[in-house]
Amino acid sequence: MIVRIKRIDKKLPLPKYESAGAVAFDLVARETVEIAPNEISRVPVNVVVEIPRGYMLLIKDRSSTAKKKRLICTPGFIDQDFCGDGDELQLQFYNFHKEPVTVERGERLGQAAFVRVDIAEWKEVKTMRK
Repeated sequence: MIVRIKRIDKKLPLPKYESAGAVAFDLVARETVEIAPNEISRVPVNVVVEIPRGYMLLIKDRSSTAKKKRLICTPGFIDQDFCGDGDELQLQFYNFHKEPVTVERGERLGQAAFVRVDIAEWKEVKTMRK
């Protein structure tokens, strides 16, 4: 699958799959962000992605982020029409630590995967089958 992508800062690398078996690609912080204790903040990840028809992009933290950084990321569903020049992907983190946490520019804290989706056509019924 060929996917159109735009980097905001060309000095940072394109996202990449870190192993042959990886189903998600890593996202890197475009800027350094400090997140205060018990606060939510967004971290821009330097890319706008044109998501292919029939897919969505699921973004979340890497499995090691909570333990290493004491941050939890709210998963995000990125729609196919979120791909304008200003639609940079962002990870939204909650700092559950008692101290501020700094996300450094270039740090890999998130990942994204393409997920196949269908659009439902609703058929309203009076009762449901068991």
